[in-house]
Amino acid sequence: MTEIPQITDSHCHLDFPDFDGQHAEIIARAAEAGVIRMVTICTKLKNEPKVRSIAEAHAPVFYAAGTHPMSAATEPLATVDQLVEIAQHPKMVGIGETGLDYHYTSESSEVQKTSLRIHIEAARATALPLIIHARAADDDMARILTEEYRAGAFTCVMHCFSSSAELGKAALDLGFYLSMSGITAFPRSSELRDIFAAAPLDRILLETDAPYLAPPPHRGKRNEPAYTAHTARCAAETFGVDYAQFAMQTQANFDRLFTKAANYEAAA
Repeated sequence: MTEIPQITDSHCHLDFPDFDGQHAEIIARAAEAGVIRMVTICTKLKNEPKVRSIAEAHAPVFYAAGTHPMSAATEPLATVDQLVEIAQHPKMVGIGETGLDYHYTSESSEVQKTSLRIHIEAARATALPLIIHARAADDDMARILTEEYRAGAFTCVMHCFSSSAELGKAALDLGFYLSMSGITAFPRSSELRDIFAAAPLDRILLETDAPYLAPPPHRGKRNEPAYTAHTARCAAETFGVDYAQFAMQTQANFDRLFTKAANYEAAA
């Protein structure tokens, strides 16, 4: 029997109501598909206890915490000290998601920028990777990330990357990572696949953003971590490598960026 290549879902939302009472089954299906780890993302700090409890209850699950840009104006601003304190948990492995979203919430652009800079400072202080959501804000995002990196280095992944080639290049030039979601497997996403194909393979991560953005053949349905495998198989074709090689490379990439998760497993 051929062993299924192992991969990681670097970004999902297991605390969302879509998954209530189903975590054990979802994680089991993920394992059957070769998805051996997942990072569940807290988007509002008031929900951090629930997100943390899911990670504590399930060995393959790690978590990250921050304030989503679309909530920056309606939730209390996070503080650096608050994020640093949360980051003391052994399974808390990233800062965010944070970022800029001008598609739905352009009216809160200024508070989004403030929130983003707070999260960047926390990423520096904790040496944990920043997890960025960027939508319809490419120029501001590239400018702020570049300014802040010059002021003090930090690591970063552009989660669910579906922005312009220019923002992708700006992120890669800073040493950051781009994450491939189910969008990259959509038939009409050829331009996005071209952006990824031009990127270094050692700077690529995989994710679902579950429960959103399910790849074919599940498009339009609830997404879940097991479906990372569908995105990964399409992605391997994009890069012109076999699936096992692609899986191995993205695992190495995840371990290099999310060092706390990699070290946790090594110590377990």
